[in-house]
Amino acid sequence: MIKNLLSQVLDDDQILENEPMKNHTSFKIGGNARFLVQPNSIEVLAELVKILKDVPQIVMGNGSNLLIGDNGFDGVVIKICGALSRTYAEDNIIIAESGALLSRIANVALENGLSGFEFAAGIPGTLGGAVVMNAGAYGGEMKDVIISTEYIDENGDIKEITEHEFDYRKSIFSDKKWIITKCRIQLCPNDKIQIKALMADLAERRREKQPLEFPSAGSTFKRPDGFYAGRLIEDAGLKGYTIGGAQISEKHGGFIINTGNATFDDVARLIEYVKQKVYEQFGVELETEVKIIDEH
Repeated sequence: MIKNLLSQVLDDDQILENEPMKNHTSFKIGGNARFLVQPNSIEVLAELVKILKDVPQIVMGNGSNLLIGDNGFDGVVIKICGALSRTYAEDNIIIAESGALLSRIANVALENGLSGFEFAAGIPGTLGGAVVMNAGAYGGEMKDVIISTEYIDENGDIKEITEHEFDYRKSIFSDKKWIITKCRIQLCPNDKIQIKALMADLAERRREKQPLEFPSAGSTFKRPDGFYAGRLIEDAGLKGYTIGGAQISEKHGGFIINTGNATFDDVARLIEYVKQKVYEQFGVELETEVKIIDEH
């Protein structure tokens, strides 16, 4: 029945059945999705929302902030990254679809001599996910540059907003079933050599401090008020602590990495262990930044 619904708006090569989610997440963890679909236009995506109204679904970008259970997902995963990634500049504004990688947008900004997006060049996700969680790094956040966002609401209607209610790692989209489709990004003209130099500097700092050589979902925990999660974890003596194939990175305490064969359970148990130990020692409750989807 679901396959029939999907076939109304998608070609067969856009519909994957029993697709291993470990192939679509940066953690390289996750069981099979009953269906994974990749719409190739905003209009098709809107039609999908309408016909899948009563079907369990997940919307994902590049899977860089996603931890999916070993039992997979018994519904439809809508993957935005890929086809919905058109990006171009108009004067000092970049218009980008939600599936565009942040690195791609940063490069388009560089090509057009536009500054202000350098902070996001090394964040491995897509624009849509970055706006939902107001992603940030090195002193910059999406709230600094996003001026308007087009989205599809729960009824499949395409709308636009300019007020995003951005806060630390959240936005108006965080608790809604809206799918971001396109954003307008306000930047400033600058010398291309300076933009490129800043991007290179931030990339080098990221390589030095983060375990980019291992699968992970980036920073595992949100920053608690007045603290840094990575520092608390390191001060608790947990750097390098391992459960199964999951490990707290020896390079950066804020990252849980997959050393090669980690299961969802390994990572979930390690997350809980870290939260428990940090609370016991410092009285601080850590919250996960990673989106966790687990079907028992």
